[in-house]
Amino acid sequence: MQIIAMLTMLIDHIGLIFYPGEPGWREVGRLAFPIYCYALVQGHLHTSSRPRYWLRLLLIALLAQIPYQLALVPGGLNVVFTLLASGLVLALLDTLPPSPWLGLGIIAAACWLMDLLPMDYNAYGLLLVLVYRYFRGYWLIAAHLGLNLVYFLLGWHGQMLSLVPTLAMVLAPSAWSRLEGWRVPRGVWWSFYPVHLLLLAGAKAASGRPLPELEWPHELLFW
Repeated sequence: MQIIAMLTMLIDHIGLIFYPGEPGWREVGRLAFPIYCYALVQGHLHTSSRPRYWLRLLLIALLAQIPYQLALVPGGLNVVFTLLASGLVLALLDTLPPSPWLGLGIIAAACWLMDLLPMDYNAYGLLLVLVYRYFRGYWLIAAHLGLNLVYFLLGWHGQMLSLVPTLAMVLAPSAWSRLEGWRVPRGVWWSFYPVHLLLLAGAKAASGRPLPELEWPHELLFW
């Protein structure tokens, strides 16, 4: 699972930088984000220390931000900020009394903030994490499909392919369990995101493609 997530993310980013007119690269990349969302939920449920888990995510997000802006997007916050924010929302929801309206209010506020900043994948990232946290079996497929259909209407057409990992989880659980067993060393898993972005930024510069000027999300200036 980890190997698939890293390889498909790498393919996605190579296509975005070097082959922007060839959508196949990016379509392969749609497999990566659901796996990272699933891994976040598993980390949330099983980590021995949530504060340390969040601090690791924050460190990765900070280390990756400049390479992310140089290689991919000059403005906005990288996807690890999205995962970190989603993890914090999960933790907050776990502490709430059984009031669905309060939980929905927190989710709505978090979605608004993630779209405002903006974070990579925006509110979709949080909503997909919530799907993996609260749905099981065929309801998981239905919830993920429903989310993707909403965003399909908003123009996120390629995101439909992100259903593939979810289908594998539900329809081929034994195969999914074997994939989960293919683990890389923890340091590789945690460092892959910032390191691969740094290498891609270097390759982008070496190929003669101009690096963008760094931009901090303008919305943060008002906080």
